[in-house]
Amino acid sequence: MAAVGDDCLFCRIVSGEIPAEVVAETEDAVAFRDLNPQAPVHVLVVPRLHVADAAELADRAPATVAALVGLGRQIAADAGHDSYRLLFNTGAAAGQTVFHAHLHVLAGRSMSWPPG
Repeated sequence: MAAVGDDCLFCRIVSGEIPAEVVAETEDAVAFRDLNPQAPVHVLVVPRLHVADAAELADRAPATVAALVGLGRQIAADAGHDSYRLLFNTGAAAGQTVFHAHLHVLAGRSMSWPPG
């Protein structure tokens, strides 16, 4: 699993250098609570492999995309939700602020469409 330099926040969380409220871990990913939650359940599922965004993750490790989605489903179910939103932001204009691919798991409230 490739980690990147000291400047990647999520790599530092994955390595344990920066603490986070971890809710699940697998061989492929670490899931932790978002510091700025947008729903009662708001967890980030982060691949251990450093890639900039979901598109790069799909190119380099497509099985890891499926692993993130499966872990997202498990997190929602473990929190008692069968309705939930899974979201990848890809690029700054789409709202991505940390350029390490990550999946948002949101549950526990009604979601509107289109999202903000």
